[in-house]
Amino acid sequence: MTQRPSLFTLFALLLASLAFAAPAQAERIKDMGQFQGLRANQLTGYGIVVGLAGTGDDSLDYSTLGMKGAVSRFGLTLPPGVNPALKNAAAVMITAELPPFAKPGQRLDVTVSAIGKSKSLRGGTLVLAPLYGADGQIYAMVQGNLVIGGLGVDAADGSKLTVNVPSSGRIAGGATVERAVDTGFATAGQLTFNLHQFDATNAKRVTDAINAALPGAATMLDGASIAIRAEGGGDERIRLISQIENLGVQRAEPPAKVIVNARTGTVVINGAVRVGTAAVTQGKLSVSIKESPTVVQPAPFSRGQTAIEPSSEISVDQDYRPVMLVRPTASLSELVDAINRMGVPPGDLVAILEALSQAGALTAELVII
Repeated sequence: MTQRPSLFTLFALLLASLAFAAPAQAERIKDMGQFQGLRANQLTGYGIVVGLAGTGDDSLDYSTLGMKGAVSRFGLTLPPGVNPALKNAAAVMITAELPPFAKPGQRLDVTVSAIGKSKSLRGGTLVLAPLYGADGQIYAMVQGNLVIGGLGVDAADGSKLTVNVPSSGRIAGGATVERAVDTGFATAGQLTFNLHQFDATNAKRVTDAINAALPGAATMLDGASIAIRAEGGGDERIRLISQIENLGVQRAEPPAKVIVNARTGTVVINGAVRVGTAAVTQGKLSVSIKESPTVVQPAPFSRGQTAIEPSSEISVDQDYRPVMLVRPTASLSELVDAINRMGVPPGDLVAILEALSQAGALTAELVII
């Protein structure tokens, strides 16, 4: 009599067949790089924050000059030799990012940071200031009330309490774009897609995916850049970019690397790392010196002097750890299990990885930062 398989067994077999039949998850091209020229531009500026509750720059020269320049726009001129104490004002540096295709009239978020003696910008208002690009041109104007995520309190006895960083804040939508950046997007003869990281295999796979959707449109320039034939105006090019960005590509396995931060002892191992056969032992030698001086008193009526007699105790403790055989591993989990069985701290692990690399048993690039 033949026994029929149970419903649970059939369900498990069905799940197993689906797992083997399911293709590997592909990544979108837009997550692997970006098109050349479609990037943000950094803007910087100098300004004055007013309305502070006595936490300003006091009498710094550049703060005073900045305030004189600000009030001069309204027809107010301070007499020569007058140096006001600006306890309620502070000189600040302003930073922002101008996104691609930003048009005049659009709003930007800005970050405002004190550059002088100001302890807190809480409650301050930034006076109208320009934001400059790398070419020295004005691309935005900024003004508004600051939002500070920290606070600082000083007591009369000198004690202080600081939460987060009160000398820096943000103005949401505080800047207005005044000039657009010409990217040449609508007139360039071709589009260039740059991968985030150099990888010839990924460049080939991206090129093949684009050519499968748009035959003959893509050509590899190198292991990080792909040239794409583009025709027509801005509308056609944006549609082309949208189509390309959403194509799926199976990302190649990254090169095997072990990243070691020698300062913090942090070790990061990616999934491509393999370890060959090796024998590893790790010992620990501890030397401790204990000083126990004793006071020696002279005999009665001997006219001697009290003296201190040194007494030292030296002990040596050496941990014995047997030699461990590290067998060839086929996965990251096996490598982690082997490391955990050794029971070594991060500092000693760095030394072991370096020794394995020198012995040729570590199939990975060892990067120490």
